[in-house]
Amino acid sequence: MNPPIATTSPLLFFVACVSKITVVLALAALVVACMQRSSAGSRHHVWTVSILAALALPFLTVLLPVWHSTTLAHAATLLTTSHSAAPTPTSSYAEPMVVNATTLATYGAGLWVLAIWALGAAILASRLLVGLIRLAILSTRSHALLIDTWNSDLRTLTESLSVSRAVRLLQYGDSAATPLTWGLLRPAILLPSGASDWPAERRRIVLSHELAHIARGDWLLHICGELVRALYWFHPLAWIASAGLRHESERACDDAVLNSGIPACEYADELLALASTLTNSRAGVCPALAIARSTNLERRFAAMLNPSLNRYASRTSKLLIKLLAVCLLFPLAALRLPTQNAAGNFTGTIYDASGAVVPNATIVMTGLKSKTVDMSTSAADGTFSFKALPAGTYEMKVMKPGFEAYHDAQIDLQAAHDQSRNVHLNVGSVTESVDVHAEGAGQTGPSKGNTPPTRMKIGGEIEAARLVKKVAPSYPESAKVAGVQGKVVLHAVIGMDGKPLSLQVLNSTIDSDLARASVEAVSRWRYSPTLLNGQPIEVDTTIMVNFSLLP
Repeated sequence: MNPPIATTSPLLFFVACVSKITVVLALAALVVACMQRSSAGSRHHVWTVSILAALALPFLTVLLPVWHSTTLAHAATLLTTSHSAAPTPTSSYAEPMVVNATTLATYGAGLWVLAIWALGAAILASRLLVGLIRLAILSTRSHALLIDTWNSDLRTLTESLSVSRAVRLLQYGDSAATPLTWGLLRPAILLPSGASDWPAERRRIVLSHELAHIARGDWLLHICGELVRALYWFHPLAWIASAGLRHESERACDDAVLNSGIPACEYADELLALASTLTNSRAGVCPALAIARSTNLERRFAAMLNPSLNRYASRTSKLLIKLLAVCLLFPLAALRLPTQNAAGNFTGTIYDASGAVVPNATIVMTGLKSKTVDMSTSAADGTFSFKALPAGTYEMKVMKPGFEAYHDAQIDLQAAHDQSRNVHLNVGSVTESVDVHAEGAGQTGPSKGNTPPTRMKIGGEIEAARLVKKVAPSYPESAKVAGVQGKVVLHAVIGMDGKPLSLQVLNSTIDSDLARASVEAVSRWRYSPTLLNGQPIEVDTTIMVNFSLLP
């Protein structure tokens, strides 16, 4: 018997991850839509949790224990075509070729899908990489801003915002460059060359806004959003989540500036002046955070000038969002969808004892836990195939007239794995029965009830043994006088010449005279030899001799 052959399905894993991420991002969009009266910080927290969950889901799916949903599995079973009915001989001959061709076509299509996805992800990831390289170049071409007024305001605001990391103030030679913020361990704020002459109020506004980004860790979250957009570039919700994360982070920092005591009108005037005089970098190319990016200024102005809006994100709401996200994320990552719960194709070939293939054998797969029964038949070339059985442990039976039934009670089918199992059937044994009565009349020829042998296509050709000479045992006189009766069970091997060999009494408690009479008579029986593919073979036989006394 050949060992199982297993193959993995990256496309199936990819589709499952996309399905789960769709659930996460769709729920996040729904929650954000219901939180329009909440603060921008709270909505930003929802997008943050969904972005981080989208990045973590593929890893958690691999690491967490598997959870199969019975409800989803039953729903999938109802929506798919049943494969448990045994096909007709005509369809079973063509089925293995159809299954193999479909499998190959699906495999090839899966490779194309993954290749297209990888190409799109590489393009967006390269854009992000180019942006990071540009930021590194800007850092090397900039010089530290050593003006006392700027550094004094920087120290004051970092203390008020509890920023413990050392923040670098950099100045670039371009006087029209918009202020930018980036970095995690060594965050930097890039200012244009004309920033030295800015008034104190503009200086405080710019530093408050950029330091709010640093205190909140927005730059790293923005990079995570760009990674999600690169990995799932084909998914509209990935673009919506990434844009929502950026927009809500800007509005949350606007709220932080207003909460510091700066009037909304003054803040809006300065923000408009910066947007009209400075040059903005494109968000897709420059992964830094800019105070005056023009893409969403109108909504920001409307929000900052609305005094009725909530501008505080409570710790309780953030904790509740995280708790709900964890309660959703871990079960969702461990869940296996119906397609993932299905094993790959279970295939194999049925052979006889000579190595020839066996067509039209019945194969029965019984689920030990699900109690489901799936049946198929072997094709003309002896092959069989079960498509997408639910993963689990199965009992396998192979039956064919003229052969002993094959039985394997422990076959483990794993999700998304193809397995192959070849089966070799042994020739079935011959059973004969004869009744011996007290009068002991002898008889020759085949016993009553025997039927002429028939030929059947099993592998090559098989012709079952048939009894051509049968000598009835005589009832021993000593047994008749003693009133002894009973059944003698004999085991023998029909040799290639048709003679019984190795006669053995199986029930040793039977009367010895009855056993002796049975052996003496059966040893003179003659069979036509069993032919497998035209060649004689030895075959086991069980013979039962019934001794009974008439009243």
